[in-house]
Amino acid sequence: MIIVDSLMVKIALIGLLGIGAQWVAWRTGRPAIALMLIVGIIAGPILGIIDPERDFGALQEPIIKLAVAVILFEGGLSLNFRELRQAGGAVTMMVLIAGPIAWVLGTAAAHYGAGLSWEISALLGGIMIVTGPTVIGPMLRTLRVPSRVRNVLKWEGIVNDPIGALLAVGIYAYITYEGPNANIASISMDVLAASFLAGLIGAALGFAITWLFPRGHVPEYLKAPFLLITVIGGFVVADLIMHETGLITVTVMGVVLANRHIYSSQALHRFKEDLAVLLISGVFIILSATLDWETVQQFRPQFIIFLILLLFVVRPVSVLVALMFSSLPWRERLFIAWIAPRGIVAVAITGLFAIRLVDYGFPGAEALVPLSFAVVIATIFAHGFSAAWVAERLGINEGKGEGILIVGSTRWSIALGKILKSLDIDVLMADTSPFALRRARHEDLKVHQGDILDEAHSDHIELGKFQHMIVATDNDSHNQLITADLGPEMGFDQISRLSNDSRSKSKIGHGRLLFESGADFNSLHDREREGWRFSKTNITEIFTAEEYRKNLEAGEEPLAVLKNDRRILFFATDARPVIEDGDVVISFVAPDTPEQRKAGRAAKEADKNGQSKADN
Repeated sequence: MIIVDSLMVKIALIGLLGIGAQWVAWRTGRPAIALMLIVGIIAGPILGIIDPERDFGALQEPIIKLAVAVILFEGGLSLNFRELRQAGGAVTMMVLIAGPIAWVLGTAAAHYGAGLSWEISALLGGIMIVTGPTVIGPMLRTLRVPSRVRNVLKWEGIVNDPIGALLAVGIYAYITYEGPNANIASISMDVLAASFLAGLIGAALGFAITWLFPRGHVPEYLKAPFLLITVIGGFVVADLIMHETGLITVTVMGVVLANRHIYSSQALHRFKEDLAVLLISGVFIILSATLDWETVQQFRPQFIIFLILLLFVVRPVSVLVALMFSSLPWRERLFIAWIAPRGIVAVAITGLFAIRLVDYGFPGAEALVPLSFAVVIATIFAHGFSAAWVAERLGINEGKGEGILIVGSTRWSIALGKILKSLDIDVLMADTSPFALRRARHEDLKVHQGDILDEAHSDHIELGKFQHMIVATDNDSHNQLITADLGPEMGFDQISRLSNDSRSKSKIGHGRLLFESGADFNSLHDREREGWRFSKTNITEIFTAEEYRKNLEAGEEPLAVLKNDRRILFFATDARPVIEDGDVVISFVAPDTPEQRKAGRAAKEADKNGQSKADN
């Protein structure tokens, strides 16, 4: 018991539980937020191991507020204005129309459904317009819906977070203001002025960073810490001007950085993304652990009416009215109208104002905390577990990515694309050269011209559509750069590359070397000119994997195995997929006959002669 009571052990346990829940969610396909909520409740009110108020005391509020600031900044970093080409109108309508409608309807639902006073109802209704990146991000990570839908939900969640907080600030100021000028106009002007100043601070910090970093005024190893401290400092300064305006500062700062050129931006973004995952995990465990039995006992049966109205009236009506004249298909509008999970920001802000109003002696304020937790629990479970099902029923679920992305259009890679396409696998050939892609187009393969690094980071190519990427350009350094840069997004085990050096070995961060032998680029293309080809072999009870291996000639080897569930596993120097009955094995094999070998040699000689004439 002494060990469990150690604060150091509890901090480690919070991290373990949060990341563990996210890992289980990844393995099972369940919503991570729901699992973190369950784990936090078990560790908190059920087992009593974690009691945030007892364990952290006065540090609990600043820890949560600073964590939310970093999470919102990381969300702002993902808000690239290019995404608004398709979803800009819908995002504007969601913020300017759906938000106010949701506030009005939410206020009415809290008053008539939960029986709260109009003042408390208006405060709760303002907070409940937020959805937030802490819940939308993990949810979208497990879904494959159209990019328009993802962008609308992402932008709405990040932009509405500070707006909901500021609504609560204004209403709280109106409720508690005791001076002679307690009117909505003066309070609104104060809030707007503070918000404008907070936005200016965020923009100034963003432009300052994008001026300092490219000019080498901050060394590479200090860029990430420098940026983190700048985010925290900007948030604190704005929050001192007026509570919760710091959320605007960090959001605006993130958006500025996302839309201006800055060296090391991808590395910095990944640092912030990793930090945000840790903070979301930890803070959500802490917040759900605060749900003690006393708070649960304050939950009244009539609160259920409020939850029903919020889920089935407030959200659908506000979204469908706002998107009435948008260009989004009605199926996508219905999906957006259903998805609105609340998370850390809603609970943190509600808890903050609940404490202040209870201390102020305002009647009914004690109901805010149990109601906010009820909303978070209800929306996370309702939306988290139903999102994939609803997307499937509406016909907008794009399913698990099963395609193969091949970077580098050559005779060898085109031949690989053809054999994969013959197995009904979606193949995309990407190359910077339009001339290199001509042959791929002639073979009726899908092509994309452009640098894969720029295209992926600009979301012109959605990596989620592909289960594996083959990097097969003739530039070994570029191959390593691609795998190192895109590995964190796709997973290093989902990227294989060709090497231009047969002695090269696969390195961590540089992707796996294709083939068990690690055959290099030049030898593979020489063999292809000599008539070597790709073949597919069905593995059965009669023709087993052992028989298949015995039939391979010298130099021949398997490239990939296609499983019954449409997964395709590639062989590499450090990957040996198991071949089972029912699998289809793709191999790179020698020509079948001497005539074919002779034709291959003739083709190789013709290529050499053509190259010599071109050189002359």
